[in-house]
Amino acid sequence: MRGEIIGVWSETWREIWSKLAKHPDAPEDLFCELFRELNAACSAPLDPATELADTVDNPDQARTAFRRTRASALMGEIALLEFMERAHGVMVDLGGDPLANRYFVLIEAFLNKYSLRYDLRRPFSLNPTLPGVFARLMRDLKDATAQDAALHPLMTEFEDAIRDLRADRSAGRIKTCIQKQVNLQEAIGQRCPGVTTNTLGQICEQVGTWPHNKVKDAMKCLYGFASDYPGIRHGGNANNSIREIEMRDLVGITVLLAGFAPYLTNLINSDNVYRGT
Repeated sequence: MRGEIIGVWSETWREIWSKLAKHPDAPEDLFCELFRELNAACSAPLDPATELADTVDNPDQARTAFRRTRASALMGEIALLEFMERAHGVMVDLGGDPLANRYFVLIEAFLNKYSLRYDLRRPFSLNPTLPGVFARLMRDLKDATAQDAALHPLMTEFEDAIRDLRADRSAGRIKTCIQKQVNLQEAIGQRCPGVTTNTLGQICEQVGTWPHNKVKDAMKCLYGFASDYPGIRHGGNANNSIREIEMRDLVGITVLLAGFAPYLTNLINSDNVYRGT
């Protein structure tokens, strides 16, 4: 569950709104009220006293205006979420519980069909899921590194290393993935304001973002592991190796390292990662 609603807004007419309009409790002026709310989510809304008033006074015109509203006309994901939550209130006011429940069921089915990043809770609230938050974190990190000529190739190398595992899940390939990710984290940390050093362990001491020393120590321990385990970043110390690297290490360590990214950079807005933009 990782996608955002705005990316599949064009599908909502067929999957949600047209079906909702066919409900026996849906009034003729349903889209008059829905378009009034949708207009508030637009980046260039119609004037309430003139254009909007003319549109919502005519049910057919309101329906057409609603259907023709494109994702590009909306302010963003948060504005769209707020509209969809307000729309539930419209259903309650116009059609009572039967229409509101139908809306809830249609939205829930839509979220599941398109693997969107929200969990729907009653009476009606769209809440980010953990998979959605993590996917957004990785997307924002990728977008941020794409703007930097030095960071972009490091992100590309990390992604390529992950893809290469499709053909060969050997310990050597897994070590390469971890190495590429640590290199990326180190380069990202070097760009954090106030950082003057270039090794990840020392960067952890300078970023000043940790809520507790134990969180900082956890990141430093992961860096120490990558430096000490034979074949990841250095020759390492074979005496400290308990077993060979395997896929559980790829999953566990890459997720852990990614989770530390917000502490190492100001390129990521954590509020946006959670809620969207």
